[in-house]
Amino acid sequence: MQNMKSIVLVGLAGISFIVMLLFFILVKPPIKIGILHSLTGSVAVSEKAVVDAELMAIDELNAKGGLLGRRIVPVIVDGKSDELIFAREAERLIVQEKVVAIVGGLTSASCRIMQPIVEKYNNILFYPATHEGIQQSPNIVFVGASQNQQIVPGTLWSYYNLGKRFFIVGSDEIFSKVASKIIRETLASVDAQVVAEEYIPLGSMAVEHVIKKIIETKPDVIINTIQGNSDEPFFEQLRAQGITPEKIPIMSMGSVTEVEFSGIGSHGHAMAGDYTTASYFQSVSREENSIFVTNYKKKYGSDRVMGETCEAGYVAVHIWAAAVNIARAASPDQVKKHLNNRMVNAPEGIIYTDNQSLNTWKMIYVGRLRSDGQFTIIWDSKKTVQPLVFPIFRSKETWQTFIQDLYTSWGNRWSQEAS
Repeated sequence: MQNMKSIVLVGLAGISFIVMLLFFILVKPPIKIGILHSLTGSVAVSEKAVVDAELMAIDELNAKGGLLGRRIVPVIVDGKSDELIFAREAERLIVQEKVVAIVGGLTSASCRIMQPIVEKYNNILFYPATHEGIQQSPNIVFVGASQNQQIVPGTLWSYYNLGKRFFIVGSDEIFSKVASKIIRETLASVDAQVVAEEYIPLGSMAVEHVIKKIIETKPDVIINTIQGNSDEPFFEQLRAQGITPEKIPIMSMGSVTEVEFSGIGSHGHAMAGDYTTASYFQSVSREENSIFVTNYKKKYGSDRVMGETCEAGYVAVHIWAAAVNIARAASPDQVKKHLNNRMVNAPEGIIYTDNQSLNTWKMIYVGRLRSDGQFTIIWDSKKTVQPLVFPIFRSKETWQTFIQDLYTSWGNRWSQEAS
């Protein structure tokens, strides 16, 4: 009898082992992807909504069975609007969390500081924000608009439609500094005038010096590349001084979208009437966009809105998924081989990754912000535009020297810290 019990126990143990083995064979481990954005700090007003769009894309993929029969698990991390935290967390995501890709960043500072990290570990970063170019890596897919898809056309449109004398204002960080150079070179090519150029440290609310300069110089047009919550006091104090879009219109280069309008409370209405150049607006008339907007609102609430970085973050996940499916593997070294020429029928239009630069061919739109927080589209490129990594006005070497000098002047950072 005792022997029979032993045989039964051994048999049950064997069955349990086989069941567990079959479980691990049939139930594949999940694919972990890093979602690294600022959930707190000065640019959180822009990045929180981007996280939601990226998570929606992941949920859509999981609802269809995930990738390679494996569920996708996002590892969400707060970059806290600090480039040094972005670097630290990117490394932790790769080394400790074992993510196979990262979607993240909004400021160019966050992207640039993550570049050596993803290159060191041969991982992949999908960067969804507008950028200034002069940056290229086999480990970064630039899903946001490049300088020739936003800064240059937005500046030229402003010249031909708004005025000839320009005031440039931006954040004291790499994107705005390079953008200002590109804006100046673009305006010089059409014999326009830049009356002044001013900067605000990231996260600073002190904008009085900029407002004073605008009043003194009386420009026809203001070109705005401010990042994050500094836009709130800037627009509010302009209106307090009686500077309206009818008197001095503002063209924002992606920094004022539907998300910023809704995210800064009652002061968002101070932005109404001004202009933005972007690769996407919620009001884009496409069936794919209608589905995207409907699904987003159904998931997060009817009062939620989408901006261009939200859409790019959503698209970034689908570009990664397309490359994984073609590679039939999730490992970064295999996925990297299939990132070129990846096409996505995106809400903004049919876009695809450039064969050489891993930037995306994108649409260009100019919109005027309405009081309801949506944009009336008043111009578009009709078709996707090829990205250019290096602005045409200077040599590649000259641009690289310029940005390296900025990096050094900020104490080996990509932005000037607010005091």
